[in-house]
Amino acid sequence: MHRRALLACLATPAIARAQGFPARPVRVVVPFAAGGIIDVAARILAEPMAKRLGQPVVVDNLPGAGATIGARTVARAAADGHTLLLSGAAHAVMQALYPDLGFDPIRDFAPVALLGEQPFVAAVHPGVPVETVPQLLHWLRDRKGEANFATTGIGAASHLAGELLKSLAKVDFTVVTYRGTPQAVTDLLAGRADFMIDSQTLLAPLARDGKLRLIAVTSARRSRYLPELPTLAEAGVAGYAATSWQALHAPAGTPPAALEALAAAAQAAVADPGVQARYIETGLEALTGGPAEASRFVQAEAARWTPILQATGARSG
Repeated sequence: MHRRALLACLATPAIARAQGFPARPVRVVVPFAAGGIIDVAARILAEPMAKRLGQPVVVDNLPGAGATIGARTVARAAADGHTLLLSGAAHAVMQALYPDLGFDPIRDFAPVALLGEQPFVAAVHPGVPVETVPQLLHWLRDRKGEANFATTGIGAASHLAGELLKSLAKVDFTVVTYRGTPQAVTDLLAGRADFMIDSQTLLAPLARDGKLRLIAVTSARRSRYLPELPTLAEAGVAGYAATSWQALHAPAGTPPAALEALAAAAQAAVADPGVQARYIETGLEALTGGPAEASRFVQAEAARWTPILQATGARSG
């Protein structure tokens, strides 16, 4: 970044505070239960953002209904920059899954910044007799839709990753939704679910203890966290690529000065060495970009995933 741009970026929060923002703590709504990767990202970023904004940043989990409860709360909040939404792939597809939302996830929000992404990993219960992607696909075809796939909710990144597998590999399975990632993992460990696609940092330790078996990662490239695992694409599912990403949103109509202050604080937090270290620990990789980049990214994700959901017949209920 050029020195002039950097100075402008760092100065923005001070300018905004002089105009009255932020005047009180900033609430960041996470539309998922605690323990998932989006919740983890929010908690990593809250303190360094607070230092730059000069006000506390409070994470508030409002899970349920495919992330629509939390999103609706923020869409209806005062457009003053003090209530934000930290969400991911679910935000880009909720209109396709919930046509009667009562709000528009694109028009009723002002994207603030891109924050990060994490490859997922496909994992099976040890009782499932597969060790490779071809074996998993063969087993799923033999089960004829009866295998149980655990996910945190319809439209969540983990669910989209499963629907992409259905679409590209021409397999079928039963999607079983849970209130949060911990509950889904509990059923996978107990054998009530057969497999799932979710956070590599959550599932890898369980695999090391022999409680699960990892099959492949979902990103286009191998994960630096699990470099020994193949990607689904290189293991035979051509064109497969899916990750969990995180972006910050404000209600539409939030003043430009507040958006600029929030974007500067978010991007500075992502670049902070301490945050970078925690990103590595949790398998996150930084995404950079302010309001314009975040807006283009979310709209591109909506355009990518909506046809896949329509083709597979996924429904909110």
